[in-house]
Amino acid sequence: MIEKRQKIVATKQPRLFAVKTTGGQERIVADFVSNRVSTRKLPIYSMLILDGMRGYVFLEADNAQVVSEAISGIKHVKGLVPGIMQHQDIEKFLVTKPIISELMVNDTVEIVAGPFKGMKAKINRIEHTRSEVTVVLLDAPYQLPVTVDANYLKLLSHEKKEEH
Repeated sequence: MIEKRQKIVATKQPRLFAVKTTGGQERIVADFVSNRVSTRKLPIYSMLILDGMRGYVFLEADNAQVVSEAISGIKHVKGLVPGIMQHQDIEKFLVTKPIISELMVNDTVEIVAGPFKGMKAKINRIEHTRSEVTVVLLDAPYQLPVTVDANYLKLLSHEKKEEH
């Protein structure tokens, strides 16, 4: 009696692997890995460097052996972190919050775009509905209130609260 067997095709889903690096050298490591992946035609699908996680580069590949081959002998690589990273572990770093949600009155900010680019300012008023912030320029010889788009600001420091 002959049995009919179904052919099962397993679809491999790429996994996320963490590579420990010297702090601040993530971009250099990523460049080296990128060059090695392109020259050796290794099946690494993507690389990720997160601002919130210094000292790590994340590689998306089918298995750890491919990642080990990609990172072996590269300067500033401390090693492959054992195990597979789950997407929910790094998801919180991928979701971008609007800058206006982090700003408060009296915070010190830097204007990163527009005619006042590069100037430091102190927040005077925030309009959440219009995503606009009124700031007082600190670099100006006199107090000059200016209304700018919240996306043009970079937070430098929060207001220091005095305790009695």
